[in-house]
Amino acid sequence: MCGIIGMYSMREPISAALLEQSTLRLAHRGPDGRRTWISEDRRVALGHARLSIIDLATGDQPIASEDESLRIVVNGEFYDFERTRSDLESRGHRFRTRSDSEIALHLYEDFGTACLQQLRGEFAFILWDGPNDTLFAARDRLGIKPLYYTLHQGTLYLASEIKALLAAGVPGRWDHAAFFQANHFLATPQDSTLFEGIDQVPPGCFLLASGGRIRLIRYWDFDYPAADDSRPVEPDAEYAERFRHALDEAVRLRLRADVPVGCYLSGGIDSCAVLGLAATHRADPIRAFTLTFDRADYDEGALAREMAAHAGAEFHPIPIRQSDLADHFIDATWQAETLCFNAHGVAKYLLSRAVRDAGYKVVLTGEGSDEILAGYPPFRRDMLLYNARGQDEEEVRRLLDELQTSNPVSRGLLLPEGAALPLTSVRRALGFVPSWLEAYATAAFRLRSLFAPDFAAEFARRDPYRVLLNGLDAPGQLTGREPVNQSLYLWSKVMLPSYVLTVLGDRMEMAHSVEGRLPFLDHHVVELARSLPISQKIRGITEKYVLREAARPVLTATVHGRHKHPFLAPPAALSPGERLHELMQETLRGPALASLPFYDQSKVVALLDSLPALSDDARTAFDPVLMILLSACGLHERYNL
Repeated sequence: MCGIIGMYSMREPISAALLEQSTLRLAHRGPDGRRTWISEDRRVALGHARLSIIDLATGDQPIASEDESLRIVVNGEFYDFERTRSDLESRGHRFRTRSDSEIALHLYEDFGTACLQQLRGEFAFILWDGPNDTLFAARDRLGIKPLYYTLHQGTLYLASEIKALLAAGVPGRWDHAAFFQANHFLATPQDSTLFEGIDQVPPGCFLLASGGRIRLIRYWDFDYPAADDSRPVEPDAEYAERFRHALDEAVRLRLRADVPVGCYLSGGIDSCAVLGLAATHRADPIRAFTLTFDRADYDEGALAREMAAHAGAEFHPIPIRQSDLADHFIDATWQAETLCFNAHGVAKYLLSRAVRDAGYKVVLTGEGSDEILAGYPPFRRDMLLYNARGQDEEEVRRLLDELQTSNPVSRGLLLPEGAALPLTSVRRALGFVPSWLEAYATAAFRLRSLFAPDFAAEFARRDPYRVLLNGLDAPGQLTGREPVNQSLYLWSKVMLPSYVLTVLGDRMEMAHSVEGRLPFLDHHVVELARSLPISQKIRGITEKYVLREAARPVLTATVHGRHKHPFLAPPAALSPGERLHELMQETLRGPALASLPFYDQSKVVALLDSLPALSDDARTAFDPVLMILLSACGLHERYNL
């Protein structure tokens, strides 16, 4: 993985100093080298900060085509690239490097933007096509790798992170409408950010800029099957074998590197399956890195240790205390560039630091499994409530009660509990309300009670859920689909790219120059998962059924039988006297919150004063609200917004 910069000016010549400054800002993404290129007419520029993983000797970028009319910078990995390279060479292409990145350049020479259909991996890239005066920038199908852009004073700027755009001279200001949206636990819409005028290239899309015109075009989407799809149902064993083969191939491809590869490991089935499969392709023990917490109901260290022993892996625990989370909360928020509702992002920031310190640049991770296989508790609730064909009503009630009581960490965050904002527009559009939206509406209800009067008045008539649906292809991607698949689609368009893959993925890993590779989000695996019957994803209240059966041979019995436990750090609100709790109290009572135009500090202080008298459940429910406020303060101060 690397950091990339692109500039395309329609007026003034591009400044070499600003290009260097912007590229330097991404040094944490690419500490192994920086290179830039500016066209002769100074209208186009590319910058690249390199993390050397494939082709350590000759893989510097930007890379030019044979006649130097095209140039490209790439962030990410293209898997199975050797086969594609061989095909390209047989058609006469000459390669300058042995890097996987170069295949995108030559595929574009042959196929134009349709080259994206032949790329497999996690990527974002910027390509300059000189003969056609066209800048072509693309992002991978799921949004694993980030790509931001803005048009400022006649120049189009693109970069891997927002901070690089600001370093190039783009002004940093809050986007009030996006901030309002994010305060409803909807992350930010997939094409926007919290920064005014700065947008994202959405997942599965590419950008074309030419002659002053900028267009965004979608090249991939989930395309879940219709609910009345008539394909015959196959035996469970056949689904499991097909899924095992696809996931195993994705894991095998992601072990290809010219540097050591490790694994992130928790006590959940996702990372355990990845580790178990990876171990079958390695003769030497894999290093498994595990976060441990000092609060038992959030700690999975013992489960991970058992799995590491089962796989013959080298177990490497990283203990995290509340003081560690406090010491690095603001730094992690600065890297995330978005609001955070739990300190789990800080824990991942510290995990990647430990990986780097151990001498590793690449890790396999389990992110994405919950999104394609309905792993989170609200998807099980949706199954029970809305996919009711053949279900016994009394059994459904029993399972709903069991689901609610068996997930205490999820109540009020991933499962609805308490007063909520109205979701009329969602019900009208979909015919039901996905449980994760219902749950976040309860958390947003608490957060809205803290809004400053002016901010509340500015958006008094706005429906954040209508705004969300307006930005999606509801007729093409939601209508006629199973309710669980509709819920999965919405989550994968909102929370997956803008929160899970940011706060728990790319941004925390690349903060310490670590590349995360995600086998579950290999698009071949995703496309297989989307076609599976709902019963292969959820069976009763057992989630990810097909994965459990596919990975059974490489899992411990404990992991195979365990329900999903969302990855969360222990709430600060439950730990008075600890440093994270003190940081929260000091920041939210002090000038940092007072300088934000969005919240009423007197209401926030009243909430802080009430915490000691609240039950543990009530304090846990308010913790996401307090973490959002704390991260907003961190962004406001570190970015001088």
